[in-house]
Amino acid sequence: MNLLDNKLETLLAVSEFKSFTTASKILNLTQPAVSQHISQLEKEFNIKIFNKTSAGLIPTKEGEILIKYARRLKALSKEAVTKISDEKKEARLIRVGITHSLEGNLIPQVFAEMAKNNKNTTIKIYSDDIKNLYDKLNTFELDLAIVEGRITSSKFSKTLLDTDSVMVVMSKDNPLANKSIITIEDVKKEKLILRHSKSATRSLFAANLFELGLSLDDFKTMLEIDNTSTIKDLVAQNIGISVLPKSVCLNEIKNKTLVAKPIQDLYMTAEINLLYNKQIVDENILKQIIDTYESIK
Repeated sequence: MNLLDNKLETLLAVSEFKSFTTASKILNLTQPAVSQHISQLEKEFNIKIFNKTSAGLIPTKEGEILIKYARRLKALSKEAVTKISDEKKEARLIRVGITHSLEGNLIPQVFAEMAKNNKNTTIKIYSDDIKNLYDKLNTFELDLAIVEGRITSSKFSKTLLDTDSVMVVMSKDNPLANKSIITIEDVKKEKLILRHSKSATRSLFAANLFELGLSLDDFKTMLEIDNTSTIKDLVAQNIGISVLPKSVCLNEIKNKTLVAKPIQDLYMTAEINLLYNKQIVDENILKQIIDTYESIK
């Protein structure tokens, strides 16, 4: 069952494929029917939705707004159908988004524990950058998100889950591992393997450097990698050092393959927050996440 108006389904297909012809094939409609759906929407909202370009059909600004809300309606329609079905089966689906740097954190373990302890509960975890997680929360494609760093959106409710220290991370074989104090000058001499420029961890590092009159240009960045696990593997091989939240390295620190230490004069503490839409997420779920996190922390 789909509660979404057929015209909006057509709108989303045309937006995705930038073509009436392709959308008609995907939707199993005639091309005139697809054109008629778009024309009807244009009349209903008194706007032009698409411009024809060499790259295909591109939404106008008004069209982009309508498409954004159509996506929300589609997600809510799907959510309603799922919730009703789950209620009949006494089942529950929780869709969680996490930032890439939390993939190696305790977060996946928290939800594995919750799924194990809750009969008929399925938890789907999606990792993405923080901007895409905001977008998916906004369109109700996610029930909640767990993100680190400063929250830049006021659209969602938030609950502090934990705070995390961001440290310089090195191989146990790196000479820095034997130093009691790591200075900025020490870090300058090393080759850095960092997250991409939009990551919260890197932004925090850059902001702290800025307060000291420094920038990342003063350091030897050899690699930028989006995957935290890959960064940890390369650092463990002593190919370079990195700056990461301590919590993502707990297993490696415990196994003594990595060493994490603070950098003198840099006080880098990041929040880990739960973000959610109040009208979607049950407060009992939030409490269970927090309690489970604290129990295995």
